[in-house]
Amino acid sequence: MNPEERVKFIEHKGKKILFIDMSELLEEDVISVIEYAKKIIRSQPEGSLLTLTDVTHARYNAKVVSAMQEYVKGNKPYVKAAAVLGINPIKRIIFNKIMEFSQRELFAFEDKEKALEWLIKQ
Repeated sequence: MNPEERVKFIEHKGKKILFIDMSELLEEDVISVIEYAKKIIRSQPEGSLLTLTDVTHARYNAKVVSAMQEYVKGNKPYVKAAAVLGINPIKRIIFNKIMEFSQRELFAFEDKEKALEWLIKQ
């Protein structure tokens, strides 16, 4: 698994969006993607970034949840709006804890196209 292939800018209707693909990853690979994405996100101007993160079927444990909390909180100054794909009922509990810890509002979507449309309106 190469994190550079999982974190990349995409364009949707002329807007640049950072796509972070954690789908189908095991715990250690999720951590690798978080570390790589963190460098990209924190190199952007404050309040400028639109992000779309796909966590569909990604594996989580306590270490991943802790890393995710710190990651989301640390990204707060740089991210204008964040959408997340792949939040099932179990992940919803984790998702809510991450939002509470980071004091950020993230928006969950089941459909990538709907998430992209929402992001470009932010």
